[in-house]
Amino acid sequence: MNAFFAASFVAFGVVLVLPGAHQAELARALGLDLARSGLLASALAAGLGVGVVAAGPLFDRFPRRPLFVASLCIAAAAMLTVREQMSFAAWLLHVAVTGFGIGLYDTLINAAVAERYREAAARPMSLLHAGATIGAMAGPLLAAAYVANGSFIASFRTIGAAHLALALWAMRLRFPDPPAHAAHHADLAHVPRGAAGLAASVAPFALIAFAYVGVEASLTIFAVPYATAALGLSEARGASAISAFWLGLLAGRVGVLALPFALGPRTLGASGALAAGALLLGVSTRHGVVELTFFATGLALGCVYPLIMALVGDRVRHARGLAAGLAAGAGALGGTAVPWLTGALGDAQGVAAGVGSLAAWCVAIALGATLARGVR
Repeated sequence: MNAFFAASFVAFGVVLVLPGAHQAELARALGLDLARSGLLASALAAGLGVGVVAAGPLFDRFPRRPLFVASLCIAAAAMLTVREQMSFAAWLLHVAVTGFGIGLYDTLINAAVAERYREAAARPMSLLHAGATIGAMAGPLLAAAYVANGSFIASFRTIGAAHLALALWAMRLRFPDPPAHAAHHADLAHVPRGAAGLAASVAPFALIAFAYVGVEASLTIFAVPYATAALGLSEARGASAISAFWLGLLAGRVGVLALPFALGPRTLGASGALAAGALLLGVSTRHGVVELTFFATGLALGCVYPLIMALVGDRVRHARGLAAGLAAGAGALGGTAVPWLTGALGDAQGVAAGVGSLAAWCVAIALGATLARGVR
């Protein structure tokens, strides 16, 4: 089961970076400015947001195998049907539907891991999420290979085919049954203060997720224009910065496993503060090693998303799917809003100002972690 989850996260990670890895090709083909490039990342995040929220209640109530198969097939269909001559609106639709499919299985996996490992989920969650970083690191390399040998459309179709293969794999697996319907409602009745208690427990993690995914999506989509316009580097260096960022995330997610203390809100707070410092230092000095800035930021943020999913599942034990979906949905909302805001600021003040503004969202991660320490 964990092998399937890890492989699915690898495919998930590739999808996350494809619009950014192909930003230059898409911008040339569609005549995009920074704000409209940001909208492609926003469309992916918006679709993902709908998927992650919808999957939570489904996980808590219905058999899991059909849910996994359906989610993978939706993502596959959207990527396999992209064409060379598509309008910007059509690209937004295909990217959004892709996001919806991967969002579904993102929450399904997060909730399944939280359900299986319970209060000990932080480390296995980090290890499995490392698959997403491996996929995201490989994504720009895949994109470059297809651009060098033909149309960039082929990279979308290849990942679509990979999702079909994962759907066939899911059909052969046995997933745990959801709680009995009546028992599920009885459990929900024990959540302190009902809906208000659920909101209070999830809200700090929702803030952290909003800020984190916003930073992740923005750095991925604007790495190439930042490298070329702000630093005078090549598009290839911008693509390598994407890989460096995700390599940093991988190092952070694996490295946190070796920490000798329990992982919790204090860990999240330190991550946000360190990421803000790394970004501000890199953008203010304008040094030419863009990969170093992106790697350091990713290293600081590596543990954030899997730790959110583990902690929120532990806070709302009787509705893990719903809690994971709400937190992930807030993250997707951040992935929708922040890239557009960053792109708009970049068009007005320069791409360096847009990328530098992401440090404020890293500070928001630290703020959310402070709030999480006071809520149970």
